[in-house]
Amino acid sequence: MAASSVFGSSSLCSPMFTQTSFAPSHGASLSVRCASTSSDLDPGVPPLKHRRAAEENIRDEARRNNPCHNFSAKYVPFNADPSSSESYSLDEIVYRSRSGGLLDVQHDMDALKKFDGNYWRSLFDSRVGKTNWPYGSGVWSKKEWVLPEIDSDDIVSAFEGNSNLFWAERFGKHFLGMNDLWVKHCGISHTGSFKDLGMTVLVSQVNRLRKMNRPLVGVGCASTGDTSAALSAYCAAAGIPSIVFLPANRISMAQLVQPIANGAFVLSIDTDFDGCMQLIREVTSELPIYLANSLNSLRLEGQKTAAIEILQQFDWQVPDWVIVPGGNLGNIYAFYKGFQMCKDLGVVDKIPRLVCAQAANANPLYLHFKSGWKEFKPVKAGTTFASAIQIGDPVSIDRAVYALQNCDGIVEEASEEELMDAMAQADSTGMFICPHTGVALSALIKLRSQGLINATDRTVVVSTAHGLKFTQSKVDYHSRGIKEMRCEYANPPVQVKADFGSVMDVLKKYLHTQDSKLLH
Repeated sequence: MAASSVFGSSSLCSPMFTQTSFAPSHGASLSVRCASTSSDLDPGVPPLKHRRAAEENIRDEARRNNPCHNFSAKYVPFNADPSSSESYSLDEIVYRSRSGGLLDVQHDMDALKKFDGNYWRSLFDSRVGKTNWPYGSGVWSKKEWVLPEIDSDDIVSAFEGNSNLFWAERFGKHFLGMNDLWVKHCGISHTGSFKDLGMTVLVSQVNRLRKMNRPLVGVGCASTGDTSAALSAYCAAAGIPSIVFLPANRISMAQLVQPIANGAFVLSIDTDFDGCMQLIREVTSELPIYLANSLNSLRLEGQKTAAIEILQQFDWQVPDWVIVPGGNLGNIYAFYKGFQMCKDLGVVDKIPRLVCAQAANANPLYLHFKSGWKEFKPVKAGTTFASAIQIGDPVSIDRAVYALQNCDGIVEEASEEELMDAMAQADSTGMFICPHTGVALSALIKLRSQGLINATDRTVVVSTAHGLKFTQSKVDYHSRGIKEMRCEYANPPVQVKADFGSVMDVLKKYLHTQDSKLLH
């Protein structure tokens, strides 16, 4: 049977359908429902789907169309010895292994491998841009690889993901001599950051647990801004209380107002992120509040879908490099996990090299990398414009090291001036990026100058948040109001009198400058 008919029917079941099975070329069978209509005469044509009844919404539709499968996942100790038998149901409230180490979500790969790479590519492609609940989401379009056992009715989604992969043509050509540079704008999302990808998964699981009458009053997180915005939005959508610990006076106003507007209980605490993180861990161990930070491995299941999405947007061709800003370091592992899962399941035949980019003022992973991966030492994070990655003692250090060592990865850093200049350069070519993306672009500039990344390498820079969250940093830069920074690419407004002659003089001077640039 042609793949298209399977995907059309398996996700569009209705009471009029009869049960049949699909046998992929390698012999596995999948229970699906196929319409007993004239379209069955041509197995390459999916059955026609009629518009749902007016009194039915997309959740109602999903309830009766829920496809059957036997995929599953569980918590296991991260990077455990193969002989380890320790595991936990995803319905348990657990964040650490018995030894105190990190946990990871492990999927039943044997069950997933019953379907070949072509099956998964076709299935995921068939869901892009649709409104079928919950598959219209870039995260939940990969539901079988994320939370396979959750009921669609428990999912809390804003149809996140499916973010733009931007061809940075002018930036690549003008500043780097590259013609295949791309920026994955994960900040073009519901709350303006990539955190939505993980939070839809975590809050959905909390929604499931509360319906199972587990003792959970709400969900809490420590945040440098974006995590709290995502948590509060998804909790508000589900009617679940959210509690947020923020470091006082260390995040942008745009980030602060998001959890407040979404009704979160916000605590502004006189400490840095690492201090907030320590407090939320202590609190969640004593109170029935579910921990939402990336210590919780559910978050990474959503974030890994951005890697799968990159492959999908390149028609399942693998880029040479992917550069990710790193703070608490869960995201670099999430990207590795997404790429590696695609390789393990035959969707692609290799994975890209990863680069983790850190601000020099908060660079514990970079120092660890430069030492040859000797003993890791946390640092006291200094102030950085890339405030979301101002973290000196990252929770996911072990995950990050594992990921980078297994993909021949690199860690690079960016000074404050370098990251702000890179942000201004990118903005001058039509982007409007956050300082954290400036860190990643600065790392790219350095690796190009060192010859590690070649002019023809297909390279993806991950943009983690929307630039509108960081307008004050841009104002400070373009007004040259940052002490001890040249702000080389500043573009302040020109003050001019309100008369024709003065305006003409200023414009002629400007146009002459532009002519000179064109001539050179």
